[in-house]
Amino acid sequence: MRNEVSVPRMASTEAENVTPKERTFQYQDSLPPLPLPTLRETLDKYLYSVKPHVTEEEYKKTEAVVKEFETGAGKELHTKLAERAKTHRNWLSEWWLNYVYLEPRYPTPVYVNVVGPNPAHAHYWPPQAGTQLYRAALFTWHALNFWKLLKNEEFAVDKADRGKTPMSMEQYRHLFNTCKIPGEKRDKIVSYFKTVYEGESPTHLCVLHAGRIFTMDVIDDNNVPYTPPELQRQLTLIKEKCAGQPAGPGIGALTAEERTKWWKLRNRLIELDIKNKKHLETIEKSLICLSLDDASPTDDTEIITQGLCGDCSNRWFDKSYNSLSFSNGTGSANCDHAAYDGIILVVLSYYVDTKILETKGIWKGTVPDRKVPEPEELVFTIDEGITQAIHDAALQYQEMADDLDVHCLNFKSFGKTFTRSHNLHPDGLVQLSVQLAYYRIYGKPAPTYETASTRKYYMGRTETCRTCTPEAVAFCEAMLDRRVTSSQRLQALRTANKMFVWLMDECQLNKGCDRHLLGLQILADQAGMPRPGIFTDPSWTKSGGGGNFVLSSSTAGSVPILGCCAPMHLDGYGSFYIIHSDKIRIFLTAWKSSKATSLEKMAGSIEQSLLDIQQLLASSKM
Repeated sequence: MRNEVSVPRMASTEAENVTPKERTFQYQDSLPPLPLPTLRETLDKYLYSVKPHVTEEEYKKTEAVVKEFETGAGKELHTKLAERAKTHRNWLSEWWLNYVYLEPRYPTPVYVNVVGPNPAHAHYWPPQAGTQLYRAALFTWHALNFWKLLKNEEFAVDKADRGKTPMSMEQYRHLFNTCKIPGEKRDKIVSYFKTVYEGESPTHLCVLHAGRIFTMDVIDDNNVPYTPPELQRQLTLIKEKCAGQPAGPGIGALTAEERTKWWKLRNRLIELDIKNKKHLETIEKSLICLSLDDASPTDDTEIITQGLCGDCSNRWFDKSYNSLSFSNGTGSANCDHAAYDGIILVVLSYYVDTKILETKGIWKGTVPDRKVPEPEELVFTIDEGITQAIHDAALQYQEMADDLDVHCLNFKSFGKTFTRSHNLHPDGLVQLSVQLAYYRIYGKPAPTYETASTRKYYMGRTETCRTCTPEAVAFCEAMLDRRVTSSQRLQALRTANKMFVWLMDECQLNKGCDRHLLGLQILADQAGMPRPGIFTDPSWTKSGGGGNFVLSSSTAGSVPILGCCAPMHLDGYGSFYIIHSDKIRIFLTAWKSSKATSLEKMAGSIEQSLLDIQQLLASSKM
């Protein structure tokens, strides 16, 4: 039986109407601390992940390096980390945010940000001219209702283990009213979101269109979102104000700059005019940013491309949630990855899409007889230096954007139902198909990363699941060796799939190897120690360590929503997929400048791998 949690004092009159039940954030302080594996567990998993990528001689050298680390520097560092774990309920969270997201100085867009297409174009909202503002208003209204659920703590708690185990909901607090602020050496995340138990939070959003930025109120005095017609009226005023006028300066392009340079430019803007500081804070505090774009993407590939690589003058890349509305009524999102992981965007998008499906994309309601405040433009004071900086930032961004290739593979021959009927884990099967596809093209395995959630723990985010196991390689080799019988291939498939399930379960318990090793590496750096040999050994890079995973992947399960981002490695692929009951959709990314990659070949090879696995499984039941 669930333990009851006392309700704290309400911070607003609206909270008095909140039904006392399981609240969205009520388990945050009672979640278990993030586990710290034993050093032996971590090193065993690391060594196992190295095997597919090195020769026997190289492996023996790595074994010696790991043994030396275990009895020397590693033992000392692990003791320090264990001490930290005693005083930090999540010994990793602060380091993870700083080391992975806030301290790197390279630009945020393209390399870091995540996107997700609005799937409504596949049902009630097909591309259609003249629908942009109606759909943008209705989509925004649904998203604001999601905000209201979070604010009132009425959104259901995410749970694992078939609904038995509460998961950390902390990342949802950074979905709205949140922004990344550039720093000289380290950025910071600022969030102004508050629940009704905590106080008031900003209730405006910012609209970016034609290089100009506007702010508009979207929540009424009763903390209820304005109706879609009222929101549409405000968006219409913005479009009318910009029509036939020269484009604005495109201040948002500066957020595409290298981080320290953006910090300097932000300071320069504030020095130029105190009003600029106020405008920046208005953007940073806003619920979300909404971009009204002139582009007209029509399918998943084009929509994702626009989401990842669209007009930088109409983006605020530091914002935790940029909702993108295109001129033909299609939509997407571009979100800062530091604030939360992709699954949070998936949940929001799924909520909105469900509402669109329920209402067939139409709003039926009454509009109150009231006056809604008109949008106000944020007019920045700029000089020649800022103007040139915007131009330079846009050019640099476009060079990055033009280098990213995107492809959506819609595989319709089978999905989760067929896979489950053969007692195989669907995620494991797709992982193996992607690895087989790579092996078929390159004749070797690729170090592979799949995101594993650790949200069962306090402030948990992710662990790396190194899915390219010796069992996965044995399966790939069996499938490509004509001398191997079907029964042997089938056994190799089942063995590899079983290993995947075990390894993913371990990683969701924070018993992978990468996060633990990262903690040890950070402690070594902080102590001024020479970098331990385990991190300079060639096997570290060859197995994916240090951001060298050639295949970076993630799944959204079976919901019709998916996030996508750029590949981790220059010569690698990003692979992000949804496993429906009867089909599989895979979003692939690669860098055009790489001479080693080809999205066309990779997509074709993945499709062939899936067909080969289907034939293998089908023949086993004959």
